[in-house]
Amino acid sequence: MAGSAMNKRRGLLRLAAVSFAASAAAPAGALTHALRPQPRLTQAQSRAFQAWMIRIVSEQVNRGPSPRWHHRDCAGLVRFAVNEALAVHDAKWMRANGIRSDARLPPELELTAGQANLRNRWVQTGGTVGHFVTAIALVQNNSRFVAREVSQALPGDLLFYDQGDMQHLMVWMGTSIAYHTGTVTTDDNGLRMVGIRQLMNWKDTRWQPAANNPNFAGVYRLMFLS
Repeated sequence: MAGSAMNKRRGLLRLAAVSFAASAAAPAGALTHALRPQPRLTQAQSRAFQAWMIRIVSEQVNRGPSPRWHHRDCAGLVRFAVNEALAVHDAKWMRANGIRSDARLPPELELTAGQANLRNRWVQTGGTVGHFVTAIALVQNNSRFVAREVSQALPGDLLFYDQGDMQHLMVWMGTSIAYHTGTVTTDDNGLRMVGIRQLMNWKDTRWQPAANNPNFAGVYRLMFLS
């Protein structure tokens, strides 16, 4: 049963990727009734967003989770980092997140009102929109397939694993990956950062992000990025 469910999910993920490619190629008029318009970031905004997302994830790993991050698991890390990357990074935000303002900070996104509405708006299973989304729905409904090869990933892209009764997300940081184990104890906050070479040689091969690993569904990119 677990294998059947996993194959069904894989089919849905492939269908979502094909549907996205088809919609991107179709005339705009043909999509009027098929798709709800979703704001997209420009290329410059997308690069700034990715830089902020990486900075925010790094802060969680290096300094410990922010008190403002409530749902602490793999999908929760992505939701928190995405929502905070889309925020206005003013002095109040800096203080709330314990981040010092310096020359190394990414540029501001300068979002339009429509783009700013992307924050905390996730398409959930069934098509409703809300603040919460599971790992599978985050990938299936809010991201697009990029490749099975990590070499095609950009910083901020998502590595998705499907092991039948368990799904897992990792964040590509550029030369390493960051993730939350889904478990928190008094002496372990669950956050990890691992170099890509180490992960490719991981003893538990289920977590190797290799094209020949049946548990690795591939690299995904958030839908609103250019």
